[in-house]
Amino acid sequence: MDTRNGFIEAIGNTPLIRLADLSEATGCDILGKAEFMSPGGSVKDRAAWWIIREYEKSGALKPGGTVVEGTAGNTGIGIAHICNARGYECVIYMPDNQSPEKVDILRTLGAEVRVVKTVPYADEANYQKQAGRYAATLDNAVWANQFDNTANTLAHYESTGPEIWRQTDGKVNAFVCSVGTGGTLAGVSQYLKERNADVQLVLSDCMGSALYNYVTSGESVMSQGPSITEGIGNSRVTDNFACAEVDWAAQVSDQEMVDMVYSQLRRSGWFLGSSTGINLCGAVKVAQELGPGHVVVTMLCDDGSKYRSRLFNADWLAERDLAIPAP
Repeated sequence: MDTRNGFIEAIGNTPLIRLADLSEATGCDILGKAEFMSPGGSVKDRAAWWIIREYEKSGALKPGGTVVEGTAGNTGIGIAHICNARGYECVIYMPDNQSPEKVDILRTLGAEVRVVKTVPYADEANYQKQAGRYAATLDNAVWANQFDNTANTLAHYESTGPEIWRQTDGKVNAFVCSVGTGGTLAGVSQYLKERNADVQLVLSDCMGSALYNYVTSGESVMSQGPSITEGIGNSRVTDNFACAEVDWAAQVSDQEMVDMVYSQLRRSGWFLGSSTGINLCGAVKVAQELGPGHVVVTMLCDDGSKYRSRLFNADWLAERDLAIPAP
């Protein structure tokens, strides 16, 4: 029988879906990797499992242990699922600027969630640093450290990249991806560049992030923001992003992202999150730059259910001078 054994084996091997309206508008095949179909609901299932797997292999995480992480949500959700499947305790530190839906999901999954004040990474009270310090106080515990733990990159080098190459029969011309930790873009870029050095690897960056400027000028200078997108953009170059082979970058405004997400919902039936909106806007920009006839792949990171109170709330958007496009 063609089956997958349990939660872990259900991670990855997601479909590659042609976005018909965007493809027809650009003359390119714009293809989205349907990561919302992963069992934990997002692309972060891959990083979560590889990080835990590598800690298990090294002996740092033993049966009955604890996994601690600082996360904007999706990685924590993936970790919580895997901790349940593997018999670990899970403690999540989360900044207080994230959607309440994510906190609710994590607590439903049984994670201990500690919501802390949102402060820059340079501040010792930053949620990631708090997670690392707390993990160090426990026996048989690890800090997942998704931003600088390169098992994150390995996940996409060993799974996402090969899947994209196989699903496109090696005909992919460009891969476009937003960055939070940098693991997805790093791992996929490494794999695809090994197969074909001409494949274009493109960062699609939200406003309020320093990564667009880093790619285009070499300086990590923050662009004007902030952005309402959750879990992407960064003020620093992580150890994962430092591994990425990036050819160029596109920048996407919040209004462009909102327009894209609502267009996909109303015209094509896709209920997608904000990071996916940034990815699709970037994919369109890349397709327009390359011209018709190319194959452009991006990530459909998660669905829109975790963003109902914000991205899909007209009043919340209006308070931030963002408009829902007319039907």
